[in-house]
Amino acid sequence: MYIPPFDTTSYSTTTQSPNPSWTYGQRVDATPAGKDWLAGESAGWKVYSTAEMDNINLNKLLNSGILPRPMSLVSTISEDGVENLAPFSWFNTVTNYPPVISFAINHNATGSLKDTTANLKNGQGFAVNIISEAFVENANATAVDAPPDFDEWALSGLTKEKCVQIRASRVKESAFSMECELYKSIDITHPVTGKHNSTLILASVKYFHVRKDMLTGRGAVDLTKFKPVARVGDISYARVGDTYRIPVPSWAQEEAKIQEALKTLASP
Repeated sequence: MYIPPFDTTSYSTTTQSPNPSWTYGQRVDATPAGKDWLAGESAGWKVYSTAEMDNINLNKLLNSGILPRPMSLVSTISEDGVENLAPFSWFNTVTNYPPVISFAINHNATGSLKDTTANLKNGQGFAVNIISEAFVENANATAVDAPPDFDEWALSGLTKEKCVQIRASRVKESAFSMECELYKSIDITHPVTGKHNSTLILASVKYFHVRKDMLTGRGAVDLTKFKPVARVGDISYARVGDTYRIPVPSWAQEEAKIQEALKTLASP
């Protein structure tokens, strides 16, 4: 199968939302695109019981259905100074005040937890680095199922950079890195077998390292410069496509419109 080369000439642009004329209470089938979407319902739904699914099929469904998932590259250090680097797509923000992020570490093929887990709990701190397109192959290489104490840094070709507070290095090539301390570690066990399958890490962010050329005049990160990558199932990665802006409704400003729409919908 022919796969065209990566297109570096274009990136995300901002467009109108899919249905900019949408009004409160409007049904999905009010637009041609909505009708096309709902037409798929004629095929019905396949219902899965997780109790009847094996690990492979559960992983396949979760990884292809919950997406896009942001990618992070977590750098840790052992008590004796051995540094580890590993990518995670089971990753996201939790709260902004205090700043807490999360990522899950699944068992590897041998059933033992990754080196990262032990390092995260040793009090040395760790860095969570966001992956951009320019070094996605470098980051992906650190996912190799290497033996303990293997140097993923050397394999990756990425550069260690000192942090302010923690012993672990951050990834210099990452335009957005976070120095973190362990907030809480939660062991996830299977409800039937009792097997320890993964560990959920809640991380408290102590310092942000953001490359200055990535920042907008408002102090936010510019998506078109940042070019973060995402995971979308199996071995597939994705770039962020076109964006569109939809304001969050304010009851104080929209109450009259909402009440009027509800009256219209309730009329025979």
